[in-house]
Amino acid sequence: MWSFLLRTLLSILSLFIISRLVGARQIAQLTFYDYVVGITIGSIAATMAIDDSIPFYYPIIAMAMYGLFTVLVAFLTSKSIILRRLLTGKPTVMIHNGKIIASALRKHHYDINDLLLECRIQGYFNIADIQSAVMETNGEISILPKATKRPVTPADLNLAPQPAGLQYNLIIDGNILEKNLRAYGKDLQWLKGQLKLQNVQSEREVLLATGNPDNTVSVFLKDEELNNQNFFM
Repeated sequence: MWSFLLRTLLSILSLFIISRLVGARQIAQLTFYDYVVGITIGSIAATMAIDDSIPFYYPIIAMAMYGLFTVLVAFLTSKSIILRRLLTGKPTVMIHNGKIIASALRKHHYDINDLLLECRIQGYFNIADIQSAVMETNGEISILPKATKRPVTPADLNLAPQPAGLQYNLIIDGNILEKNLRAYGKDLQWLKGQLKLQNVQSEREVLLATGNPDNTVSVFLKDEELNNQNFFM
């Protein structure tokens, strides 16, 4: 039992270290290769935990090699366009000028129902509304709607809205984040004054408070309740 617990702990630590080494790219830009590597590393980690006939350091070495090779591939593809196309592939145009490219469907083993499904997921139930559709290297479909079907933007209306900025989390779960408050350019006295303006007596009552670009504070309380839940019946 102790051997099993120790091997499981080492497996978890190895997965954590390798995932930190590989970084968020493994999820955010998941290519087919990244997908296979992720499954393989997970399988090796599971084997390490339950198969005590294999020395524990063999799976660790194998996982480390997969992780390091993934980092190497990412480095090489960032330096060379040719290697990038070879190792990660390139986007494929599935719809161009409103016409479905049949050869692109065949290349990716797509049928028309698969394409329609992806279009519906992105909110396009009528394929005639689509100007272009591109399959990215991670398998997702990016869609450019026809000009008459795209959402209206402020530029279309000759409007000039104020530039948007990032919000600062000032309070989370009743705890004041003083570093964020200083980065926002305010102090504790100012924040408490803003809370009192919104009838909040203590930061302990606050689930989340954010500092907005216009120097206002949005406050969300912990004890908010919704009496009527019958929206979908």
